[in-house]
Amino acid sequence: MSERANIRDVAARAGVAVKTVSRVLNDHPYVSKDTKARVEEAMRALDFRPSVAARILSGAKSNQIALIYDNHSPYYMFQIQTGCWEYCKQQGIRLLAQPVDVTDPRVGDQVRGLVTETHVDGIILSSPVTDCDPVLRALEALDIPFVRISPGTNHALTSSVFMDDAQAADDMTTHLINMGHRRIGFIKGHPNHMASDDRLFGYRRALDRAGLSFEPGLICDGEFDFDSGVRGGNYLLDLPDRPTAVFASNDDMAAGVLAVAHDRGVNVPGELSVTGFDDTTLARTVWPPLTTIHQPMAELARTATEILIAGGDLTHRRLPHTLIERASVAPPARNIA
Repeated sequence: MSERANIRDVAARAGVAVKTVSRVLNDHPYVSKDTKARVEEAMRALDFRPSVAARILSGAKSNQIALIYDNHSPYYMFQIQTGCWEYCKQQGIRLLAQPVDVTDPRVGDQVRGLVTETHVDGIILSSPVTDCDPVLRALEALDIPFVRISPGTNHALTSSVFMDDAQAADDMTTHLINMGHRRIGFIKGHPNHMASDDRLFGYRRALDRAGLSFEPGLICDGEFDFDSGVRGGNYLLDLPDRPTAVFASNDDMAAGVLAVAHDRGVNVPGELSVTGFDDTTLARTVWPPLTTIHQPMAELARTATEILIAGGDLTHRRLPHTLIERASVAPPARNIA
């Protein structure tokens, strides 16, 4: 693929200065019709689309940024968007929120089109877009600032904000072990999210430290949504020797497990303890309210927005998590050695 034309290429083809091209791009009144026509013809011939780089050369900014996301939890994304929007509002910056599908082979082109057509000054990437290689390559080629929320790979690539998912899952599993649970089911997160592997790793690390064997039969796949929590709950409660506790990798899936338990007449937490991850609004509205990991989602997003708008050197910030105890966990009715 040939290199994309830039503002200097347009200037050379039209036989004008770069500053003149910038004036045409910004609809400056002091450009002759003939010059404007030559510049526009050069842009068409080179398939040139105005970019952030062109506006920087002209000293212009759009005062808007974009949040790009692909996430199956509406509760999670509400918090992320709220964190971004609140800081943007304080700074007088417009926020555009754009969903994408990281499995779409055209996702890189879609993001490239978003940047060049909306003239945003920077980008925030939410998981799993934060680790989507076609998107990262597209943004690097455009030379536009971007900040990643909770990246799982290439941490030194750009500025980022994150929490320790593995340690958080370790803390929750350890909490269940300390309550007396020995058979703990685990529902994994969406395979496109690097955090899913980190949380499984933390679960396994806590079991190993406690001298408990890892049982693959107690693990089931999930997709960070309610329906996959229902599937996981049905699978785990169908086991001949079912677990006394289920740790779901997010609150949406934990709510699905609760629904299965209620439907089957399984008392929570008397017969089954259930925990989640994220501490979304859902964790406080289901019954019983969920013991969960508080992930500072809004603060992660707000911090990412602050870093992006401030610019400057690469910045990596880790924010703390908190284990929130509510009514969905109790000691097991039967202890299994």
